[in-house]
Amino acid sequence: MPRIRTLLFTACASLSLLQALPSFAQYGGGGGGGGGRGGGGGQGQEEDDAKRKKREEAFGNLVTPLPKLKNAGPCPYVKVLYDAARYVDFKDNAEASADVRYSGEIQNVSSICAYRADQPITVKARVLFEFGRGPQAPSRTASYRYWVAVTDRNHAVLEKTSFAIPVSFPAGADRVALTQDISRIVIPRKDANVSGANFEVLIGFEVTPQMAAFNREGKRFRPNAGQVAASGATSPP
Repeated sequence: MPRIRTLLFTACASLSLLQALPSFAQYGGGGGGGGGRGGGGGQGQEEDDAKRKKREEAFGNLVTPLPKLKNAGPCPYVKVLYDAARYVDFKDNAEASADVRYSGEIQNVSSICAYRADQPITVKARVLFEFGRGPQAPSRTASYRYWVAVTDRNHAVLEKTSFAIPVSFPAGADRVALTQDISRIVIPRKDANVSGANFEVLIGFEVTPQMAAFNREGKRFRPNAGQVAASGATSPP
């Protein structure tokens, strides 16, 4: 399939404080939007489900569903790449809760699309991020980067664009949530016979190879890891 050009624009972002949650976004797997590629399951999946249920009971669903549209065919799948679903920045690459500087997690994705006849497919997505400030954070501000990629059904990347998210942690808060709207992803089609099912939209953090390996191996901290580290106690075994 020939390379296509995808137009990506962010429309707006809304920020809310999650002061009652644990300090780090370290728990969970591939996020929403149909799930991500990669591992996960068993006890880890049960922990993810329990954490998501607890968060929704406390704060509700922070992602407002996008309105449904009528289309000529199915929409592209919008997924979170498992290896890039979480961002965990350790001081000196030491994988311990007491050494976390900043963390982030993609919690949920909702999306819609529109196309008719042989027109291009237009996709809109809404992404819920959660960000954490760890014991080793040098500042109350941080800049995270994430990417959005369009692939064909053979998983060849057709286009990829990166975005920066500036995050500020107010005094007394080490956890914030942010909803990012990706207002326009345009996927040209060869003809009317090419449906949205031929494409995927993938979302993930820009991570280092070490961060990707940390995610791929399903590593995570206990839900109280941030609170323990913040109080000066040693990390749980």
